[in-house]
Amino acid sequence: MKKSILIIVSILFFSSSCKKDENTTSTPISPGNDPNFTIVANKDSGFNSFNRKVEVFGIPIYAVAAVADDKLLHAANVMAQYLDNDENGTVDNQKILDAMIASKAFMVMWKNDSDLDNLNPPNGMEGQDLGNDETNPSWHANNQTGEFDAALEEVLHIITHAGLANAYPSIFGEGAGTTLTKAMDIARGGQFTTIPNPYPAEAWYTYDDTTCNYECMATEYIYWALTSILGAQENRLNEIQQEWDLNTAALVKSKDVAIHDLLTDPQYNLPTVLPDGTYRR
Repeated sequence: MKKSILIIVSILFFSSSCKKDENTTSTPISPGNDPNFTIVANKDSGFNSFNRKVEVFGIPIYAVAAVADDKLLHAANVMAQYLDNDENGTVDNQKILDAMIASKAFMVMWKNDSDLDNLNPPNGMEGQDLGNDETNPSWHANNQTGEFDAALEEVLHIITHAGLANAYPSIFGEGAGTTLTKAMDIARGGQFTTIPNPYPAEAWYTYDDTTCNYECMATEYIYWALTSILGAQENRLNEIQQEWDLNTAALVKSKDVAIHDLLTDPQYNLPTVLPDGTYRR
């Protein structure tokens, strides 16, 4: 799996259980029919190579010219659905959004790897990248088949890293000793600051990218667990089992009790419905 590039610029450099009406047909988002988001020209300092942007509850998503409008809008709709999962127009957990805004969270969408070379956001911002070609709205329309929609992963990364972890640092913080990382240590078969070779036989979370540090592992862990609970990984076991074994909600509930209980705890109001990129449709 592609390792996400989490862009951290510092001094050093959600939900109701309500679902959409089952009789409602989702309409693919395109620049001509999106009632929620408008693409505007971008002139923000540090993002000069990104010619336009969309804002979602105050969080900007920037794109270079080669990124397709429908993919930029899809990412915006996915973010909106993660933050306002019952789609009533109000974010489900204001503390998460407040933390994202305080962290000056942003996303950038690129077409070629070199598009990130000219990214120079001001100090104190936290960002996440998403590629044009890995953003696949058709995965949702095609019954979760074909190439996976990476917007589900990368958008969630910025929400959990810049939002959830900062809103509840002792619970969802990415350093050792939080509720989240204690669960992760069980899932990995131990508390490892470097990649074990091999992982213990009892581990079910076995990400092996040596460039991913402990905090990065926590970001990936919450993605795997939450999207499995939401149903995104049901058809993907053959693609993902080198990293993650619990690809269904039932498996997470039965084997990773700690993370299941945490992510379904109603006090945090986290998503209960998988985003499909059609916010408030």
